This record gives sequence, structure tokens and C-alpha cells, in this order.
Amino acid sequence: MSTDEQQLQQTGNGSQGRATQDVVTVVLVDDNPVIRMGLRSLLAASERFRVVGEAGDGEEAVRVVRATLPDVVLLDVRMPRRDGVQVAAEVRTWCKILMLTYADTPDVVRAALDAGASGYLVHGAFDAEDLQRAILSVASGSFVLSERAATAMRASWSQPVQDVPPTRPDVGLSARETEVMELVSAGRTNAEIARTCFLSEKTVKNHINHIFAKLGVRTRAEAVSVWLGGATYPSAQGS
Repeated sequence: MSTDEQQLQQTGNGSQGRATQDVVTVVLVDDNPVIRMGLRSLLAASERFRVVGEAGDGEEAVRVVRATLPDVVLLDVRMPRRDGVQVAAEVRTWCKILMLTYADTPDVVRAALDAGASGYLVHGAFDAEDLQRAILSVASGSFVLSERAATAMRASWSQPVQDVPPTRPDVGLSARETEVMELVSAGRTNAEIARTCFLSEKTVKNHINHIFAKLGVRTRAEAVSVWLGGATYPSAQGS
């Protein structure tokens, strides 16, 4: 593994404090059971960690995190039922969030961090020791990015600030759908959007389903990426 792949960009207090002394409880969230099994085995090798739950989709993730209240949740981005960005926005008050995923586009990384993630690691850019150190850092209140995630964010931050309103994709959204999508891109949960727009959560979900269809996406992270101009997902309409 190359040096830059092993490097972790960290900010914050840098202290591991409680996390180095007490057992850190962890929930594993990934739709791939092989990845979950590998993560569980890796963490079981250290007395510093205890896995208290697993989930294979976004809705299950919210239920497991609510029931176990772990110190840290390891969270994938692209999952069935609810994506990781949406889950992060909902569980951010219950635990620390470390994104652990293959997605490394700037808009997806930014969306996850805006939704409340305290760290972002990209598969293939860290080893077992890096992961353990990242979990301990996030548990203690630090902010952690793997080198690939940091590079993605630097690319996003280096873009000049525009004084004019950003251009959104012309996909025929209604005024209300546009308002809802702006709130989604800001990391708001369905409940928060409902309160802001004086709507029921069911109505918000219906709007979001219509938005997904018009944008040609399947997840909240993909919708944010398209909405902010960072990607297109033509395959979402055909599968």
C-alpha cells in the first residue's frame, strides 16, 4: 500500500482520550455481508472495540443505532431503502459517524459531512491499523478523512465562490419540489423538511420520490450529487 493511501488527514483535538481507555461500541452498516463480516473480524482482534449491531440497509441501520446507541457507526453510502447520507442525518445526535465506502466524488463526500459524518474513509485507501485509529479518533471527537476523501474535498473547496445562484438541472421540478430538494441537499431529514415546509412527512416522502424519478436517481446521495452539478446517474433509470 502506498504512503499516500495509508495517510489519514485529521483535524480536531487529536486526542484519543476516553476512546483509548474504554471499549468503543460500534455498529456496522453495509449492504454487503462479506464486508460486514470482515469488519467484525478486524474489530474483534482488538480489545478496544465491541460490535453491538449490524445492518444491511438504511432503514435497518436507523433501527439498530436507535436500539444500541453505539459510540461510532461505520456507515456505507449506497444502500437499499435509505442511503448513508440520509441515515447519517437522522442518527447524528445518537452517535459519531464514520463513513466507510467506495464513493469518493467531492459532492458525495461533502453531502455526507454536511449530514453529520465525523469522518470519511474510502475502501482501498486504508489498512486495518488506519481504520482502528480512525474509529478511536472519531469516538474521541476528532475529524478524520482518508487521503482520497481529503483530495476530493480539496477539489471541491478550491472551486471559486460564485456570486450568482448555482445552476440546477432543468428536469421539470415544481416550485415545491425545488424547495424540498434544496433542503435535501442541505442535509435536512424528512422530519425537518416537513416542519420547514409545513407538510406531513408522508407528503415530503412523496415529493422526494417524484424528485428521484425526475433526476433519474435512486438514493439521496445521488440526488444531491446531481442537484449540485457533480454527477449524472443514467443507470438509475434502467435498473
